[in-house]
Amino acid sequence: MNQTLGIVGGGGWLGGAIARAALNRGVLRPEALTLSWRSTPPRNMPGVRLTQDNRALCDGADIVMLSVRPEDWPAVAHPVPGKLVISVMAGVSLETMARAHQTTRVIRALPNAAAEVGASYTPLVAWFGATKADRDFARRLFEACGAVDEIEDEAHLDYLSGLTGTGPAYPSLMAAAMVEDAVARGLPEAIARRAVNMMFVGTGRLIETGNPDPASTVETFMAYRGVTAAGLDAMTQAGLPQAVRAGLSAALARTMQMNDAANS
Repeated sequence: MNQTLGIVGGGGWLGGAIARAALNRGVLRPEALTLSWRSTPPRNMPGVRLTQDNRALCDGADIVMLSVRPEDWPAVAHPVPGKLVISVMAGVSLETMARAHQTTRVIRALPNAAAEVGASYTPLVAWFGATKADRDFARRLFEACGAVDEIEDEAHLDYLSGLTGTGPAYPSLMAAAMVEDAVARGLPEAIARRAVNMMFVGTGRLIETGNPDPASTVETFMAYRGVTAAGLDAMTQAGLPQAVRAGLSAALARTMQMNDAANS
């Protein structure tokens, strides 16, 4: 690829993680990448251009990525007529970005914190002006961070911002509850953390290699009617499925509030 990419917010954790993944996987050469930063300059990226001038970055790059908080976006929404714009922000629609940046070549993507270890799930959706080459580049870029799906409905992307966009947050909540219970029952905290962490790590590896259906996995353990089934029964009766649905509904509602604020 001979085109250059500029990441507005490349000094942040997500922008920096995407940049490092692209470099490590050979998607971009260092000289083809420019990162802007606000408080702390990116480190350990030799050959990459660094700047605090977002307008100059937008003017000089062939492709512009926006990796800032949605509330900070209006200040960096510089026009880039005809260029490809890729957003990793929640809550700012394709149409709003197309209008503000004066281009119909717009792609939204939602990687998560696991991009830092090459294990993100990234859904992406393209505006009508994005070409096949634009979508192919976006897919290669985010495949460097993990798994990618291109979806057709932007509303599904908004839902996924509160599901996969949360990265390790939801599993970590459950893990923290398990550690807390183990410690309350007298288990040393270090052992409790290691036991719970390895359970989640092992589950992730099983899912990655075997791609099991979660519902089928639950049914398999329930069929044994043993220790695990007793725990699953109690969690279900205590309302775990309903709590998950409530959490996802709240996350979606927050996303829509952000949409309304950004797109008004």
